[in-house]
Amino acid sequence: MKNKFYSIVLAMAVFGSSSTGLSAGALDGMCIGLIHGILGFDDTNGLAGGLVKYWGGLDGYLRSQGAKVTTPGSSAMNDIPTRSSQTKSQLDTFMAANGCTKIHLIGHSQGGLVSRYIVKNLAYSSKTATVTTVNSLHKGAPMADIIFAILPNWILDFVSDAGSLLGKLLYRDGRPQDVKAMAKSLTVDYVKNVFNPGSPNVSGMKYYSYGSKMTVDIFQHPLMSPTHPITWAGGKFYGLGGDNDGVVPYTSQSWGTWKGSPSAYWGAKGIDHLQATNFEWSGQTYFDVQGYYLKIAQNAKAGL
Repeated sequence: MKNKFYSIVLAMAVFGSSSTGLSAGALDGMCIGLIHGILGFDDTNGLAGGLVKYWGGLDGYLRSQGAKVTTPGSSAMNDIPTRSSQTKSQLDTFMAANGCTKIHLIGHSQGGLVSRYIVKNLAYSSKTATVTTVNSLHKGAPMADIIFAILPNWILDFVSDAGSLLGKLLYRDGRPQDVKAMAKSLTVDYVKNVFNPGSPNVSGMKYYSYGSKMTVDIFQHPLMSPTHPITWAGGKFYGLGGDNDGVVPYTSQSWGTWKGSPSAYWGAKGIDHLQATNFEWSGQTYFDVQGYYLKIAQNAKAGL
């Protein structure tokens, strides 16, 4: 009876492993940098004593699969060159400490643009294996353009100063915060006319992109449902289409080789901008977050 019981347990373990495609050591030898977007932070400590996590435990999961992973923190609210310089410094330290000759960069939202900037403009192409972006704004986020179009400069300056001060008090990391510079870096105008011409793809480098979209549902998307209609309107106006993740038009999320979207569970109303990184564990209820990021990492490792 005991032997039969152990046989059943072993069979279940083998079946579970083969059915999910997960196995310890699947990413052995892989160095990964998870690059956060605006309002982000290093998940080593997280925020509020570790109660808030940008990547919702994904860094730990990828380590369990054999990868060496860093989640470098940079100014939560600032322009792309500033954040890129801060991020590069931490990548240098991580790579030296972990014997990484090359690193796979996986950037979310503005973090995708930061990754592209580091590779092209901060002499990091020789240290980078691949660049993968998740829900990034490669054609801009029109909601930022709408804000600049509607609000007068004096209000923008006031909001920027107040937000920057709040950021310094909240994050307490000594890094400069600049809300206005951050918002400007997200606009369709800036990304189209300044960033993309100044940060073209490096020849021979492989770029991959993933993204998602959602439909309004205040229960599943309490933060993104109010912003979805604004992004929809802006996307239509700028010729980017109405589909979006609450912040970024779906068509804006594509760069390099488009690899698609996560498969949402039955009944889910898509995957929004924050759920895409499992922010504060918000995504795992609606899709297989770990399987999705394992696929992202394995694709980068294989260079498919």
